Amino acid sequence: MKKIVILGSTGSIGTQALEVVDKYPDEFQIVGLACNSNKLILSQIEKYSPEFVAISDLSLAKDIKNKYPSIKVLEGEAGVCQLADVKVDLVINALVGISGLKPTLRAIRNRNNIALANKETLVAGGELVMALAKEYGVEILPVDSEHSAIWQSLTAKNAKRLLLTASGGAFRDWKKEQLISAKAKDALKHPNWDMGAKVTIDSATLMNKGLEIIEAMHLFNVDVDDIKVLIHRQSVVHSMVEYADGSVIAQMSYPDMRLPIQIAMLYPSRGNYAFNVYDFIGKNLTFEEPDEDRFPCLAIAKYCAKEKGVAPVIMNAANEIAVKAYLDNKIGFYDIPYYIRSALQRFYDGQRIESEEQIYRIDGEVRKYVIQLVG
Repeated sequence: MKKIVILGSTGSIGTQALEVVDKYPDEFQIVGLACNSNKLILSQIEKYSPEFVAISDLSLAKDIKNKYPSIKVLEGEAGVCQLADVKVDLVINALVGISGLKPTLRAIRNRNNIALANKETLVAGGELVMALAKEYGVEILPVDSEHSAIWQSLTAKNAKRLLLTASGGAFRDWKKEQLISAKAKDALKHPNWDMGAKVTIDSATLMNKGLEIIEAMHLFNVDVDDIKVLIHRQSVVHSMVEYADGSVIAQMSYPDMRLPIQIAMLYPSRGNYAFNVYDFIGKNLTFEEPDEDRFPCLAIAKYCAKEKGVAPVIMNAANEIAVKAYLDNKIGFYDIPYYIRSALQRFYDGQRIESEEQIYRIDGEVRKYVIQLVG
């Protein structure tokens, strides 16, 4: 039985991971759960009886301590990192934002394998994370459907390039003139996936795919020029690997995140429960080039991927603040890439990544700068 910790248990990935646990009750033991402030964790505690709970919200942490005196309650950001230190078979990191980096590094140092759904871990700290994982013999198992698809499709050593698919997001058919006045409420209407607000906005700007390019570089040790993005509206082909002999291997399935979560959780075994099965009869699968003029965040991310070093750290921090401002209706759709470019012009000087502290310092400086620009 695998002992598991879920960081971000009340979010989209975390709740779906618990659905996988429900389908395989003899395979998993929930040792620890972590969330920010969502009271959904109370029902999760009742159902799964974890030994540890980490809560960022100090008030909710106090309530849980009083209600469940037998549970070890860890508080604040430090508590989440402490939970990552608990020795288990697998840590599922489903946290959102740069907050996911520190617990990932802590889990690696404790030799915990990681099922990774937190993009920022590899976008901001990929060089450190992958080097540390190699040093400690830790496996980083991808949870994103695209990276899971590539992982499953890498069956030989002579891969030529990775074909990363994208749904195109809520605005894939909008013209540039329409996008100028596009509102967050429209961006949140994703045609294929039910995701958190930040990820859904990133999907609408295609920044999500840019972040995934950087993740793929680190996960699979490939150059950015060997990763191609394709708009695939149906989200059935989750990604592909093209080999030197011209053959292409794809992973295809119904667009349901529970499958890649299940694959990562059960690895190296493969599950026998199908959450959904795609019916190919009468369906068309299409592929298009992304439009980087309408969606400049993709081009910005590709630039930062090539530059490496602190460029992705700056981009990620600026994007997080800009997306929040967009969700709060403070800025427009094209202000998001504008603020990211402004931050890169202000802070990028070709620095390489040398330490975890450097990442957090630059991240903090960029956030403060963009918050001041947004006003």
